[in-house]
Amino acid sequence: MAKTETETEMAEVTKSKLSVEDLDFEKQGGLLPVIAQDAVSGAVLMLAYANPDAVKRTQESGFAHYWSRSRNAIWKKGESSGHLQKIVEVLVDCDEDTLLYKVHQTGAACHTGAPTCFFRELTTKTRAK
Repeated sequence: MAKTETETEMAEVTKSKLSVEDLDFEKQGGLLPVIAQDAVSGAVLMLAYANPDAVKRTQESGFAHYWSRSRNAIWKKGESSGHLQKIVEVLVDCDEDTLLYKVHQTGAACHTGAPTCFFRELTTKTRAK
């Protein structure tokens, strides 16, 4: 079956490659939110931030680097703990202001020792069934 024109256009959009210079760091004060996701299970592991240099180090090394807002410094995830994040793929959102790092996680992703940083639930009045 032949692809429709829309399917072909969507395939081209999903194949587009960007550089660090294409990313919109200005919108959020020089930093981009970065979601780390387990490349195998799809589990969301953590949220951190990256400046252009952290993104470049991630590209060059193949390991996740982030910007520490508390220390004002770039850090390699797992550098001291050994809980490294090996990059499988880096995706950019449609607004070019958020990144998704698909990673192979070694050890716990969360500084608490939990596999993911998202292990607590905010209570709500309604719940989807």
